[in-house]
Amino acid sequence: MPAGSFNRCIPDACEIPMSTTPPRELLKAADIAKMEPTRAVHPLNPNAVRLRKALGDLTGITQLGFHLITLMPGHESAEYHRHLYEEECVYVLSGNGTVTIGERREAVGPGDFLGFARGGEAHTLQNTGDTPLELIVVGQRLEHDVCEYPRVGKRLYVAGPLEDFVDLPTQP
Repeated sequence: MPAGSFNRCIPDACEIPMSTTPPRELLKAADIAKMEPTRAVHPLNPNAVRLRKALGDLTGITQLGFHLITLMPGHESAEYHRHLYEEECVYVLSGNGTVTIGERREAVGPGDFLGFARGGEAHTLQNTGDTPLELIVVGQRLEHDVCEYPRVGKRLYVAGPLEDFVDLPTQP
């Protein structure tokens, strides 16, 4: 055997064979397109209606939520809120909307990215267009979080599977 030839492969002998079913970690685009979304309404905002495909859950991801979200015209993503510990981000795939961050409103569209750091300003996203607003939404799944909803005066405490809404303390 010539020097250095021990690392060579015979063509096609070193390739990993293709399987007929993808591993759990891989969701094929065609399968995602066939998925029926889950309809979710935010408990504090009946206009916050999301159609959700929880892709991360299907691949076994437990520390991040990774969702394809569709907002129909006129609907919001959530009640205006901010997380004290978790971070979340949104990438706009298609459609048009308006994001409210603090008291600022900005138009958003395809290719726009929104990142919400923990403890940041309260925010919400609304479909202000006339076609579905398609989003990728990613967020942490910490064991404990506190989420504030300043417009409705509520705070949500999360401890694992337990959740409790309480009134926000009034400002003097």
